[in-house]
Amino acid sequence: MSYLRPAFVLLILLTLATGIIYPLAVTGLAQLVFPAQSQGSLVTDHNHIIGSSLIGQNFTRADYFHGRPSATAETPYNALASGGSNLAGSNPLLKQRIQQDILQIQQHNPAQSGLIPVDLVTASGSGLDPQISPEGAYYQAQRIAVTRQIPLDRVKQLIKLNTSEPLAVFGQPVVNVLQLNLALDIETQARQ
Repeated sequence: MSYLRPAFVLLILLTLATGIIYPLAVTGLAQLVFPAQSQGSLVTDHNHIIGSSLIGQNFTRADYFHGRPSATAETPYNALASGGSNLAGSNPLLKQRIQQDILQIQQHNPAQSGLIPVDLVTASGSGLDPQISPEGAYYQAQRIAVTRQIPLDRVKQLIKLNTSEPLAVFGQPVVNVLQLNLALDIETQARQ
């Protein structure tokens, strides 16, 4: 019985320290040092939250750049169901899904005849990737220029301006689809 009291006190102290004090201190420090990131890297437009720069969105309109396919559950880019499809490269279902994506991309971009960038037909490991390669964006540029009635050179310039370069030798350049589509909206509004 004499061992129960110290064990119970230690349990309470450790619960307070590791379950309440430490998480609150780390959260407070994160909000102080990295306020935008600690709130989910939310993107706003006219004080309305329109998305996160960390989670892709399902853009389907012809006048927007489209992101990578999403392998999340019932709805694309469902952050509650993050994960890949787990289909092996030899699985016929994966081949069928990729063929459907290729046909859809060809329908949306009839002016393009070259090879489709691989990131436009393959989902990321999380199914939530908000970026595409610059090649994936340039592949869609002609469609955007026609539907938005913007010169193709200006669309390519917007892609270049919204391309993030990797640090040193780590990674590849990427384009955040949400931020690029916002830049398109601003460009279109400026021309009206």
